Amino acid sequence: MGSGGLVAAALVAPTAFQKPKTVKPVPSPSFAGSVAPVVKKYCVSCHAGGGAPAGVDLSNFPDGASVLKARELWSRVSQNVSSGHMPPDGAPAPTKAQREGMVRWLDLTLVGDCKLQDPGHVTMRRLNRREYDNTVRDLIGMDLNLSEDFPSDDVGYGFDNIGDVLSISPLLMEKYLKAAEQVATKVIEVPDNRPMHFDAENLKLTQGVSISEQGQVYFFSEGKATVEKYLTMGGTYRFKVEAYGEQAGPDPAKLAILIDGKPVQVFEVKATVAHPAVYETSLEVDPGKHEIGMTFTNDYYRPGPPPQDRNLVVKYLDVYKPAAKATAASEAQKRIVFASPVGADWNTPAKLVLARFAKRAFRRPPTDDELSRLVKIVDYVRKDGQPYEKCIQLCVQAILSSPQFLFRVERADTSASLNSYELASRLSYFLWSSMPDDELMALAGSGQLQKTETLKAEVKRMLQDPRAGSLADNFGEEWLNLRKLALINPDPAQFPDFDEHLRSAMMTETKMFFNGIVKNDRSIIDFLDAKYTYVNGPLAKHYGMTGVDGDEFRKVSLEGTPRAGVLTQASVLTLTSNPTRTSPVKRGKWVLEQILNTPPPPPPPNVAALPDDGKQVAAASLRAKMELHRKDPACATCHKKMDPLGFSLENFDATGGWRSKDGNTPIDASGVLPDGTKFQGAAELTGLLMKKKADFVRSLSEKLLTYSIGRGVESYDRCAVDAIAKTCESTGYRFSSLVTAVVTSDPFRKKRPVGGKSK
Repeated sequence: MGSGGLVAAALVAPTAFQKPKTVKPVPSPSFAGSVAPVVKKYCVSCHAGGGAPAGVDLSNFPDGASVLKARELWSRVSQNVSSGHMPPDGAPAPTKAQREGMVRWLDLTLVGDCKLQDPGHVTMRRLNRREYDNTVRDLIGMDLNLSEDFPSDDVGYGFDNIGDVLSISPLLMEKYLKAAEQVATKVIEVPDNRPMHFDAENLKLTQGVSISEQGQVYFFSEGKATVEKYLTMGGTYRFKVEAYGEQAGPDPAKLAILIDGKPVQVFEVKATVAHPAVYETSLEVDPGKHEIGMTFTNDYYRPGPPPQDRNLVVKYLDVYKPAAKATAASEAQKRIVFASPVGADWNTPAKLVLARFAKRAFRRPPTDDELSRLVKIVDYVRKDGQPYEKCIQLCVQAILSSPQFLFRVERADTSASLNSYELASRLSYFLWSSMPDDELMALAGSGQLQKTETLKAEVKRMLQDPRAGSLADNFGEEWLNLRKLALINPDPAQFPDFDEHLRSAMMTETKMFFNGIVKNDRSIIDFLDAKYTYVNGPLAKHYGMTGVDGDEFRKVSLEGTPRAGVLTQASVLTLTSNPTRTSPVKRGKWVLEQILNTPPPPPPPNVAALPDDGKQVAAASLRAKMELHRKDPACATCHKKMDPLGFSLENFDATGGWRSKDGNTPIDASGVLPDGTKFQGAAELTGLLMKKKADFVRSLSEKLLTYSIGRGVESYDRCAVDAIAKTCESTGYRFSSLVTAVVTSDPFRKKRPVGGKSK
C-alpha cells in the first residue's frame, strides 16, 4: 500500500486510541410509542368531539386496530402532519423526530405489505359527455356532438370520469334515448319506396278529359291532365303508368308524358280494357317546381255505322324519386349493413350485422340472449311491413340505448383480473377517451392483451395515434384546471387587450404543449422547466415576443425569458387570478394542489376572503393586506405555504402579461417558505420545484392513475403509486414510461374480486 493509501486508511479506520463509532438502530415505530403520545399532547385539544375542525375527531382511537378501521381519516392526518399543515402555527408542535415517527408508523400500517395489495373496486362507469361523443364518432364514423344537449357531468377527485359521481338522472336517460334515435336515423337511411301518386282529385283537367266513377282519368279527346309538384332533388325519376285504350282506327292510342307542357315520352298504348298494361320510363328532371302531366295525342273518331271512337284511359300515374346520392351517412350505413336478405331469410343477415355492431358498441361480443332479443325486433318490424333497413335502424337504436353501451361494465366475480375486453376498454378510454379500435379488440379476442409486453407495445402505438389528443382535451384540461379559463373574465378597463381570440390562444398554447410532450415522448419534467412553448401572433404580442405573426401556432424558445413550463403560461396565470388583480393565494394553492399534490385544508369557517370589489389593488398594498390576513392563527399555517409561491409570480399580471411595476410601485416577487427557504421570482420558483421533482412525479403519477381507473386513489394504492413514480424516474421521466407504468400496475389491470375486502 502506498503512502497515500496509508494516510487514507488512517483517516477512516479506528486507531488504538479511538473507539469505533456505533450506529444506534432506529427503533421501530409503534402506535403506543409514536402516535398515541403525539395525538394526546398536540391534537385532541382541538380535534375531539362532534364539533372538531373539518370533522376530524381523533379522541377515540385506543390502538392500531382502531386506526385501520378509519384508513382515509388517518391518511389525511398523515399527510397534514407530514406537510406541516398541522398543528397550526402558534400551537404547540411535535419535534421533527416525533413527526417522522408518527408518519412512518401510519404509512407502514395503512399501506401494509406491498405484495398483498388490494386492487380496489371501481363503480360501473357511465360514459361521460366527451367519451359518449368520441365513442359514437368511432362507432359510426360521424362526429355528431350530441352530448352538447346533455346535462353536465359531475366531478370527483378532480376528474369527470369517476364512477362514483357519474350518476344517471331521468333527464339524462331521456337525452340518451333521443340521441340513440338521432344516431340510428342519421346513419341508417330507410329507403322511401312510396311513389308520388297523382290522385285524380288533384289533377287539373282541360277540355276533353274527365274523371270516371272508378277514379280513372278518361281522355275522350286530346286534352291534358296536369298537376304542379315541387321536386326537392334532381336526378332520374321513374314514371309508371297503368293504362288501356278504347282502340279504333289503324293506330293504337298514344299517351305522352308532359313536363312543363312539353312531351318528353310517348307510349303506344296497345292494351285494351280487358287487359290493362303498365308502361314505364326514366326521365332526368331538375329540382324545383314543375308541371307534370299526361295528354292523349292521337284522338280518332269516324261515324258509323258502327261508329269508331279511339279514347285513352289512365288508371294511375306514379312517379318514383331518384336514388339518394352517397353521403357520409350512407357510407356509414354500408359499413354497418354489410349483409342483406336473399329471398325470404332476413334473420341470417340481420344476425351477422347486429352481432358485429353490438360487439363494437358493447366493447365485447354480445351474448346469445342479447342477439336473440335483437332479432325479435327484426321479426316484429318485418311483420309490420317495414323494409329491412328499418329493422336494422331500430336495432341500432336499441343497442345505443342499452346499459351495455352507455356504461363501461366490468363483471363482478371471484377473479382478481380484468378479462381481456375489460382491459381493452380501460386502455382505450384512458388514452383515447373512446372505444377500442379493431386492432385492440383483436388482441383482446386472442388473449394476447393480457401479456405485459403486448400491453406496453399497445401503449406506444396508441400514444402515437391522433386520438391520444384526448389526453390533453380531458386529462390535461382537468389536471391543470384549464376548463375554468372559459369562466374567467378579466376587467376590460384594466386589461383591454384580453378578448376571446386571446383566451382561445391561451388554451391552445397549453394543449399544444401537453400534446407535444405526449407525441414526442418528452420528459414530464418539461411541465416544470421547459424553455419552449407554442404561440401565435396575438399570444406572442401578449408575451412581448417579436418575429411571430399571424394566427398559426409555432414552437418558440423561451431561453433568456422568465417563462418556463406550464406555470408561467398565460392560461394558468389567468385562471388563477381575479378579474381585477392577481391572486397570490390562488396561484400558490394551484402549485400545491396541481403540481405537488399537497392541497391545503379548506379555510376555517367565518374567515372572510380578501375582497375583490372591482377596484385595482396595488401589489404593495395587496402584500400588506395579506400579511395582516396571515396574522390570524387560523389562517397562518396554510398561507405561509401558499402565499410565497404565489408572490413569486407577481411579475405576471392577471392575464399572464409581464410587468416590472404595478402602477408606480416596483413588483416584489420575493418569498420565504416556513422552513426559511428564500427565493425570488418565477425562475427561482422553478428551481425550487425542480428540487422537489420527485414530489411532482409522484403527484402526476397519482393523478394519472386516478384518471385511468376512474376512482380516487386510496391508502392501499400507495405502493402502486410509489412503484409508478419510481419506474418513471428510472426511465428518464418519459411520458410513455409513466403511462406504461400506470397501465401495467395492479390497480389498472385488476379488480377486487367478489368477497374480497379492502385493506
